[in-house]
Amino acid sequence: MVVPGEDVTTLVDTGRYPLADPSDPARAEVVARVRADLRADGCSVLADFVRPERREELRRECAAVAPSAHTEITTVNVYNTAPDPALPAGHPARTTMRRENAFVARDLIPATAAVQRLYSSRLFRRFVADCFDLPEVHELADPLSALCLNVLEPGRGHPWHFDTNEFTVSLLTQRPESGGEFEYSANIRSADAENLDGVRAVLEGRAAPPPRLLSLRPGDLQLFRGRYSLHRVRPVVGSTARHSAILAYSTHPGVLGTAERTRQLFGRLAPAHEAPRPAVRVDSLLD
Repeated sequence: MVVPGEDVTTLVDTGRYPLADPSDPARAEVVARVRADLRADGCSVLADFVRPERREELRRECAAVAPSAHTEITTVNVYNTAPDPALPAGHPARTTMRRENAFVARDLIPATAAVQRLYSSRLFRRFVADCFDLPEVHELADPLSALCLNVLEPGRGHPWHFDTNEFTVSLLTQRPESGGEFEYSANIRSADAENLDGVRAVLEGRAAPPPRLLSLRPGDLQLFRGRYSLHRVRPVVGSTARHSAILAYSTHPGVLGTAERTRQLFGRLAPAHEAPRPAVRVDSLLD
């Protein structure tokens, strides 16, 4: 993967977002703002995180691998779990939706790509940990979903779901002509409580307050507590696909996606998913 110590500051607009020096007051100001956003709303956007002169390169690199995305149009529930007729009527897992997005797994993204270098950068990982107010974060042990490209072709969206990892960092690399807005209900559940009534209210379109809507631009970095915030991407409108690189980290080393969910997203498993050792989980939520 990335060469240890490789510089990613040529990709990041370090004038706006200093990465290197934790004692830099400008960096501390950015980190404080992100922490405040996450406490209040579970989401923070660092606009124009990528330097303007590097955005087209980033777009081309991701667009080049987009045709390799695994597409599986299927019916899912909000937890991406197998159907369970034993669940009571009205349980959110009994509500089904059409999933029609596609993902390029990490092992199909060239090691030289900018998103690979950014994901594996110790400098960036330290910045992400500080933003989430954590002592450190780890790359996911999952060789497929640790870093992936989410591809939404025109007319397609990503239905309501929760993430496997506690939080997600994403980078929009290509914006559609219209649509493709990110919609979310912040902190709707916790590691100790599913809040089934709240989840059901969102699915039925009667949540109060209603979910928030976010329109991202190429080069924007989004930090999001996706494990506990219900979210979706609205259908893309026009002739241009929406591409978003998803950089997944965890507070625990060794975290893997479940075999069922990995097959859904990528159409295959890696040897790590079939190993006899149990996967590391951060909670006992449905998924």
